[in-house]
Amino acid sequence: MRKLSPAKQKILLLLLGGLTLSLTRTPRQYFKVLGEIKKEWKKIKVKGLAAEIRALYQSKLVETKFNKNGTLTLILTEKGRKKALTYNIDNMKIPMQRWDGKWRIVIFDVPEERKNARNALREKLKNLGFCELQKSVFVHPFSCKDQIDFIIEFFELRPNVRYGVLESIDNELHLKNIFKELID
Repeated sequence: MRKLSPAKQKILLLLLGGLTLSLTRTPRQYFKVLGEIKKEWKKIKVKGLAAEIRALYQSKLVETKFNKNGTLTLILTEKGRKKALTYNIDNMKIPMQRWDGKWRIVIFDVPEERKNARNALREKLKNLGFCELQKSVFVHPFSCKDQIDFIIEFFELRPNVRYGVLESIDNELHLKNIFKELID
């Protein structure tokens, strides 16, 4: 599939944001997502919006539903949801904050028949700045549970991946040296 224009990417992400709103558990999360949606919506140029939506419809990334009151509702298709998640995962970052002295560890044991997903997970962890301690053990100094949960769901590896928080590790000096620019 061709790469989508930035406007189409934003439209898909905004529709995905609507889905995310329905899954939020706390009012704080709800308003945070709502704020991000509003901010991104303002960046979309209204001129040309109809053409972008029409192109998304023709690509089967969205469906339309006509309402009794004459309005039109855009619905993200499964194909559109996956495309939006792809763009979201491509732009993912772990927020840097003051280090709390704890290490975040991701451990996985993915079967050989899911080798592509395993390699994609490994590559994504490296892209996010994780340190590879072993082939299937990665460490990062900052809180990233939400990002890891998202990645696990995206690659459909929930049964194969574990996330934990370590208060100490025997090679901590080595890790501090690797991450010294981030944690000082």
